[in-house]
Amino acid sequence: MSFFSRLMRLARPYWSYLLITGLAILALTGIDLIAPQLIRSMLAHVEDEGSLTMVVLQPIALGLLGLYALKIIFRFLASYMSHVGSWRLVANMRTLVYDHMQKLSMGFFQDKQTGQLMSITINDVATFESLMAHAIPEMGAKLLVLGGVSAILFSMNAKLAAYTLIPVPFLFIATRIYAKRVRPSFTVAQRKIAELNAVLQDNLSGLKEIQIFNKQAREREQVDLRSQEHVRAMLSALRMGAIYQPSIEFLTSLGTVIVIFFGGVLAMQGTMRGSDIVGFMLYLNLFYQPITAMSRLMEDIQRAMAGGERVFKVLDTAADIKDADDAVEISNSQGHLVFDSVHFGYSDNQRVLEDISFEAQPGEMVALVGPTGVGKTSIISLIARFYDPKWGRITLDGQDIRTLTLHSLREQISVVLQDVFLFNGSIAENIAYGSDCATEEDIIAAARIARAHDFIIETEQGYNTAIGERGVRLSGGQKQRLAIARAVLRKAPILILDEATAAVDVETEAQIQAAIDTLAGSQTIIVIAHRLSTVKKADKILVLEEGRIVEQGNHEELLSQGGLYSRLCQVQNERSFLVT
Repeated sequence: MSFFSRLMRLARPYWSYLLITGLAILALTGIDLIAPQLIRSMLAHVEDEGSLTMVVLQPIALGLLGLYALKIIFRFLASYMSHVGSWRLVANMRTLVYDHMQKLSMGFFQDKQTGQLMSITINDVATFESLMAHAIPEMGAKLLVLGGVSAILFSMNAKLAAYTLIPVPFLFIATRIYAKRVRPSFTVAQRKIAELNAVLQDNLSGLKEIQIFNKQAREREQVDLRSQEHVRAMLSALRMGAIYQPSIEFLTSLGTVIVIFFGGVLAMQGTMRGSDIVGFMLYLNLFYQPITAMSRLMEDIQRAMAGGERVFKVLDTAADIKDADDAVEISNSQGHLVFDSVHFGYSDNQRVLEDISFEAQPGEMVALVGPTGVGKTSIISLIARFYDPKWGRITLDGQDIRTLTLHSLREQISVVLQDVFLFNGSIAENIAYGSDCATEEDIIAAARIARAHDFIIETEQGYNTAIGERGVRLSGGQKQRLAIARAVLRKAPILILDEATAAVDVETEAQIQAAIDTLAGSQTIIVIAHRLSTVKKADKILVLEEGRIVEQGNHEELLSQGGLYSRLCQVQNERSFLVT
């Protein structure tokens, strides 16, 4: 019941539609109960010879016509209003799930595939529509009919009505067994369609690689495998339904047999009229109809509950990184950044950073260098509070960043990540993404600083050129320069460059380095670079090895020490010589 009560609370803004649906269902139930009475009345007049006249017949016929006409109106209201309310609920739930995902920490996404999360947001949420628009209204209508018909049957002939209840306990036992066994199959089916979506999302994103390596046949087999697994899970659930529904029909048919037999006996004894038996049969059909329909409704309910549980599981996931109760806003930061004995790992038994301590003064450029996998990018993630340290603290302008609101903290930071992400829009929209009030002149100025203006004006529509999904129409270097322009335009006190020149040629690297030099002194700049030529002018270079800072100083100081930094420079110089 907690599932339904929670769903009803979420549907509260749409109760007006559900109320209209409920009133329409009440009206339909009344029509279904009244119509057989009119037919029974006519048959009673047929039995009484000479009593059926046009004066009697016309009101009955017109009454039935009016009832059936009203049924069209109320059926429309019940159907359409339930759909309006349910689809608006679905739209709201999709926004709610997406918005909640946006607030979750990066740790939540480490073991999740994008396609699976999309399936929860699209497919699982959509199951609420069948529940709210079909299953719940119909179940309510069927229960009303069941109660009304029961009352009428017992008023007509209590003894015969009691006989018709014989199959009912067996019907409820069968329904309970079916509901208990079918939901796990629907849960598996929902999970399998999520896995299929995940494979499709990965393959469509990596289609170029699939074609280059001629792996079309292999990936087709993977899609086919996931698709067949989903089909098997669905067929398992539907097989149970295929057994359950005929069983229900057989049990309800027993009720008809009981009425025919015992009703016939009562007629032979002269204690029940033929018209009453016909009326009883008409109502009996209405009595068993809701029970028979429950097999289909139960299937919809179990499928919706299987999907809904996955949706609520996401909504119930708490963010690891969130604002403290007494978090404060920070604005116009000086960019004074301090790491104080910071330890960090992505899991409890993993250590990525050990005792990291350094200070970045306002306007200072600090470079992080070292072999791959020593924790440089993890330091960037900690500054932006994608994760929190296990021990130690990070301060901005003397305040522990955990005491600041996430929104205000991230307003102080611009980032150019190694894996550049651009949105499916125009060049101008992507550059202005981090700024809410950028003018065309601001966008062009940022592009010039990032040395992107020249290639932009050579495109078909200049700054209005659409770049495609993830910037597919641009080269790696062009995407990187747009990302730099986006970060520059944000004008944040802290600028983070994670391998910002990794995908550009030597000439462009020199241009971007010149742009970075012009920003030096006005922003605190944190730079990660494997090309050590990028960090030579840094005020402070931190050399990391196995998660620790093993050396720090400027370029000349570190070269003179003859340590790891010196060796890295020597290796890169030798490679440059060989290339030359």
